[in-house]
Amino acid sequence: MTSAHTDSTPAAPGWQFTDSRGQLATAPTRPTRIAAYIQAGATLWDHGLRPTGIFGSFHDGPTPDRAKSGSLPLSDLAYLGAGATLGPDSVLASGADLLVAVSYGGGAVYGMEPDAAKHLEEQLPVVVIDVGQGRSLEEVRADFAALADSLGSTEPPEAGRQLADAQARLKSLASPAAPAILALSPAGDTQVHLARPQAWPDLRALTALGVPLLSPPPEGGMNWATVDWPTAAALTPRIVLADVRANAELLDPARLGEGVRALPWNPELPASSTSHALFYDTVADALSN
Repeated sequence: MTSAHTDSTPAAPGWQFTDSRGQLATAPTRPTRIAAYIQAGATLWDHGLRPTGIFGSFHDGPTPDRAKSGSLPLSDLAYLGAGATLGPDSVLASGADLLVAVSYGGGAVYGMEPDAAKHLEEQLPVVVIDVGQGRSLEEVRADFAALADSLGSTEPPEAGRQLADAQARLKSLASPAAPAILALSPAGDTQVHLARPQAWPDLRALTALGVPLLSPPPEGGMNWATVDWPTAAALTPRIVLADVRANAELLDPARLGEGVRALPWNPELPASSTSHALFYDTVADALSN
């Protein structure tokens, strides 16, 4: 009589996803209750997924930053806190069965204390998508699309067509003779943070399409150069991409010279075709006027 063979290999999990860190998140069944950093939540919403709750960063306050939330229906979502007020207990109490976070390199969860992030990784699957300067918009967008697909949803097909059209339109309008653009974050009456184009995936995407972006002085940090307003004005921008997140000050374009046009800029754009098409169209509209 031949004895039956018993396979000791563990059964494959019902859901799994490898994130930007190369770490595999698994769950017995496909997660349906997602807690997400606000940028990630806005991205997933564009892919047809409603987060259970969202959280902010150390720059955020007791309510969600509307500038960072994309099309999220904020009145229908739990806000789990931000920075030091965001504890693992609030995430777990939401009933989340998946945490989706972002990183700016190195795999560290952005907007959360390291101990809190570590504790949550011991309690539920965590997916971290790198959105930092080492990634292109296309790569970040693809990562979120793959995550959404693994969760059973996707962006509408027309979103991809709108993005392709917006890219083509912007490329047709961009040239070395186009008005020079400066991306910045106002910091009060005396200072302004000037963005380094190579440090931001969305600004690098503009450059790749031929849009002329101004570079700040080399002194300062990796992402920003903090200067006074006369130094910024001396760069003679014609169009300004102004940070509209809640932690940024309001911009008075007159500080930069006469006739300067200001466009709203969210450095934490949702990583979706829908959002990126809107961004390209906004810049294209400015270049065409």
